[in-house]
Amino acid sequence: MNQPQPTTTPNLNEPKFGFNQYSERLNGRAAMIGFLITLAIEYFSGQGLLSWLGLS
Repeated sequence: MNQPQPTTTPNLNEPKFGFNQYSERLNGRAAMIGFLITLAIEYFSGQGLLSWLGLS
């Protein structure tokens, strides 16, 4: 018996959680924004982030 093979590949959506390309890209963008905000806080306040938070 010869089974027919599918002619098209199904279009499966990647989940929006876990280790996939979408979540890694989103995490990287959030990290870059957080880093820039930290630099802006240090620049405009004249203090480091830890002293601005009251931890030093």
